[in-house]
Amino acid sequence: MVGRPVNHQRRAELLDAAVEYAAEYGFSELSWRPVAAALGVSPTTLVHHFGTKEQMLEAILARLRERIFEIASDTLGEQPDLATAARAAWTWSSDPQRQAEFRLFFAVYGRALQAPDLFAGFLEHVVADWMSLLRDAQGPHTEPATATLVIATIRGLLLDLLATGDRDRVQNAAESFLASLEHTAQPPAPALGTVTSSTPSPA
Repeated sequence: MVGRPVNHQRRAELLDAAVEYAAEYGFSELSWRPVAAALGVSPTTLVHHFGTKEQMLEAILARLRERIFEIASDTLGEQPDLATAARAAWTWSSDPQRQAEFRLFFAVYGRALQAPDLFAGFLEHVVADWMSLLRDAQGPHTEPATATLVIATIRGLLLDLLATGDRDRVQNAAESFLASLEHTAQPPAPALGTVTSSTPSPA
């Protein structure tokens, strides 16, 4: 007997609601009954839309990554250079309204490192997507090492902020890092006495 087809719009609504639940209650509470109760549906409804618990978990993680990346793409895609993009990324990701989402993100990150086979999709994209965004902001001639440094520094600062709540100290550290990027991005001033293209050469 063929089961009824999945309503994909309804599945998307349930998936977004499940991501919100996971962000609020944590990664360890993702089992059928508590999620179904929070979403106001039966466990059977979740099974129908997601299959197994593992498939529901994979869908939640994929949607979490997609949501973060979609907003990051909109934010960073409008920036003219790496330094400006890095500042936009920090301002957006350190917003208190994103705190629950990034707490879940780091919880998933740690779990994925312990079970890479189960979370292969997450690990495949978690750095590569951000590298692409930031390297686009760098321009074609810049080495990827700087984008790697930006990703690692911002994620480290976010972890510190989430762990300690010491926003002033972490913000000061972020500002120091971002200022160094902006300073590096500035073209060096010509040395005293250097002839520039706008200055006529002596006869």
